Order: sequence, then structure tokens, then C-alpha cells
Amino acid sequence: MPELIINGPAGRLESRYHHESDSTSPVALILHPHPQFGGTMNNQVVYALYYMFVERGYSTLRFNFRGVGRSQGYFDNGPGELADAASALDWLQLQNPDSRSCWIAGVSFGTWIAMQLLMRRPEIDGFVCVAPPANLYDFTFLAPCPSSGLMINGDKDRVVPSASVGELAAKTKVQKGVKIEHGVIPDANHFFENKIEELVNYSGEYVDRRTIEMEKERKDKE
Repeated sequence: MPELIINGPAGRLESRYHHESDSTSPVALILHPHPQFGGTMNNQVVYALYYMFVERGYSTLRFNFRGVGRSQGYFDNGPGELADAASALDWLQLQNPDSRSCWIAGVSFGTWIAMQLLMRRPEIDGFVCVAPPANLYDFTFLAPCPSSGLMINGDKDRVVPSASVGELAAKTKVQKGVKIEHGVIPDANHFFENKIEELVNYSGEYVDRRTIEMEKERKDKE
């Protein structure tokens, strides 16, 4: 997979991209964990989510936030990383102007950025939040959450207690017709060591189900 450089607000963003030949293929953007705790686009959960979407025919992009790997700039504790994600989504949409749907996924810190981007970009149809740090970051900006999605974590996560994710999923206000689901992977820790397959299967089944629902809604409107 060739390296891709995207122009970001703080300089280049090191990226990896899979492109589908069908111009109407859906797109997905994957955001990695906290840069100051070793998070990169090559994190095993990010990598697994990336290929979960690729296998389903998505044009899929993952990238390193500013200051990570070969991406330029310096860690900005949120605002800069959100700007990076917005630039990456802009690039992805420019490559796929006829895409029929748009998804975003994040891992830990990446979920906090993903959800902020979701609130700013109404074209995002669905999301997968893996181990959202509900006990460490403020998610009250999801008021209301504009798109349905999945929040998933491990029940042995010592960084983000499962109860805090369940509470976030339950308490987040949603628009009419929007539903946030909460999934729990048994015996999985924050890094999903030895539980990646279970995580991917659960997330993939959710994406498949939502895709069918979205296609039905689209046909009903035609």
C-alpha cells in the first residue's frame, strides 16, 4: 500500500488510502488513539477497522494526526487534530464526489475527535466509536447526536470503564430516528489484545445491518 501525503492545516499528513473503482462506493475515515500515548494510524485496532471497511467495498482512509510519524506539526490536544480530520475528510470526499454514504470511526482519543467532526459534517451517516474515553473527555457537545452509530468497548478495559461508555450511549440525546447502540466485547481490555477478531466481527455486523437499513430508506424516498 503506497504512502499518501495529504495537505493538512499544519503541513503534510501521512496517510494510507484504499480506493474503490465504483464511483458510488461509500467512504470511511478512521481516526487513531492519543498521539502522546503511542497512538498512530498503524495501531492494530485502527488497522483492523480500516480493513473491515475495505472488505465491505468502502473507499477508506486512515492517517497520522499532526506530529505523528511523518505528519508535520505538533500535538494540539484536540483543536488541531479536529482540523486534521476535517482536512482528511475533505480530501476523501474530493476523491469520491459521487459516494452514496460516509462513515467515520475512531479509537479511544480518536472517537472524541470523530464525534466532534460528526457534529460539524451532516453528510456523515454513521459511526463506530471504539473505547470512547467517556470518563476522560467531555462528550456533552453531542446534543443532539445527528447520526446513528455504535459505541463499543471491552469489559476488562481499565482505562475506560465499560459503565462510563454505557452511560454515554444511554444519555446522549439524539435526533428523531437516530439510535446509538452500545456493544461490549467480553474479556477485552482497552487495546483489545487477543480480541481484535471479536471486535471486527461485532463492528462489521453492525455496519452491514445499518447499510441495509440505509439502502431501504434511500429506496423508500425514491
